Amino acid sequence: MASKSYDLIAIGTGTAASELVWAAIFYLLMRFGCGAHMIHGGHGKHGNHGGGDVKHQDPVCGMQVEPDKGYGKMHDGELYRFCSRRCLDKFEADPDAYLTRKEG
Repeated sequence: MASKSYDLIAIGTGTAASELVWAAIFYLLMRFGCGAHMIHGGHGKHGNHGGGDVKHQDPVCGMQVEPDKGYGKMHDGELYRFCSRRCLDKFEADPDAYLTRKEG
């Protein structure tokens, strides 16, 4: 009786092309799928998880700005939010003028 020889194929030891395909799928999932939420701080509109509807007041024009809208700027350890780039530019040019108005 002649013996038969069988080749063993291990999963995951494919060609370089198949490994490249899996790497591309992994990249796309991490970039645009659930992995992207970890980098950008959550699932967006899935709830604030205790944050409530806290709005920020633009120190330049006084407009209410939602936490996920507009522009943000850290100044002296505090986050300020701005409704537009124009307001942010004004604040960056002279922050003390707008902060003293807020306090006074």
